[in-house]
Amino acid sequence: MVILLVHAVEQGLAYGIAALGVFLTYRVLKFPDLTVDGSFVTGAAVASLLLVRTGIDPFSVMLIAFAAGACAGLITGLLNTKLGITNLLAGVLTMIMLYSINLRIMGRPNLSLLRASTATRLVSAAWSPLGSLAILAFIGLLTLVIKFGLDYFLRTEVGFALRATGDSEQMITAQGVNVNAMKLLGLALSNGLVALSGALVAQYSGFADVGMGIGTIVTGLAAVIIGGALIRSNRVGLMTLSVLLGSIIYRVAVSLALRYGYVVGFQASDLKLITSLLVIIALVVPYLRERRLRRVQSC
Repeated sequence: MVILLVHAVEQGLAYGIAALGVFLTYRVLKFPDLTVDGSFVTGAAVASLLLVRTGIDPFSVMLIAFAAGACAGLITGLLNTKLGITNLLAGVLTMIMLYSINLRIMGRPNLSLLRASTATRLVSAAWSPLGSLAILAFIGLLTLVIKFGLDYFLRTEVGFALRATGDSEQMITAQGVNVNAMKLLGLALSNGLVALSGALVAQYSGFADVGMGIGTIVTGLAAVIIGGALIRSNRVGLMTLSVLLGSIIYRVAVSLALRYGYVVGFQASDLKLITSLLVIIALVVPYLRERRLRRVQSC
């Protein structure tokens, strides 16, 4: 049971980086971006190819994966801002294109990292005194560094402009800010984080697969919504913390459902069903709570 929870927390933190990317588009920029289902795989594909073919150190590989994901986000942004394609359709088109691009990158549907020198293997060897907690400590430290870096960025002048773009495009335009540039920046940063998460998950799992990104937007939204329901705040630091907390809770819930779901008839093949049910619950509970409060106030 303890090992199950440790692995769930590790996955929650690793996928939490992708959830921070979804948070940027969904909560900050108010841009429903479906690119993340493809950019997550792009990060994993780029990292795996470089580790297998070139032997570049796994930490530099994650930075390259971030850049690749940022390029994917820019494509979505350009389709929306320069070609006038709606935000939802622009994300879908980029996601579809990335499926073929990711196959081109890997050269096959999946790549194994069993013989590659991954970050998790290096950390396990270097931090051997921590034993089985070495990987958890590494992923946790990396996630916190990214969280605090994002917090700092969102408090800068550019970060404030990005947040204001999501709140009111008319107001920020009147202040002389280029809205299209803010959208491009937000989408690039968001998908860069998602791709970095994909690179980390690939090294943690030991493989990259062309279908591993399916549902990234759903899991990311689940983390944002669950965390937002637990920590209600407009402070940047607390909002990003809530996203990570939501990601951990989501992964723990999925792991427990898969482990003990047989009691109610769940099977391993029901993962997507369980995922959708958890998201539905996360969406419906706050709605029902607000409706109940409105009824009480009206009485």
